[in-house]
Amino acid sequence: MIRLNCFIRVTPQHKGELLAIAKRLTEASRKQDGCIAYDIFESATNIDVLMICETWRDQLALDAHKASSVFKLESPKMHALAEMKLESFEF
Repeated sequence: MIRLNCFIRVTPQHKGELLAIAKRLTEASRKQDGCIAYDIFESATNIDVLMICETWRDQLALDAHKASSVFKLESPKMHALAEMKLESFEF
């Protein structure tokens, strides 16, 4: 399995818009073949920090997710609103 932790630093003025985009992406991603888990978390100590935590069955499933129309539509919108950092782990 592959775990991705996407850390997001967003200003308060863009947080609502970014969360709406992330929720659409989350809802669609959870329906994709090979998605084990996909969720959004807000930091309890830093109001400008969010994290998307996702788990995929394998690289093939992750590649299909990255190629999906919803990812190609929503991901650039998120990048335009926030600073993002991705960590990846295989287990």
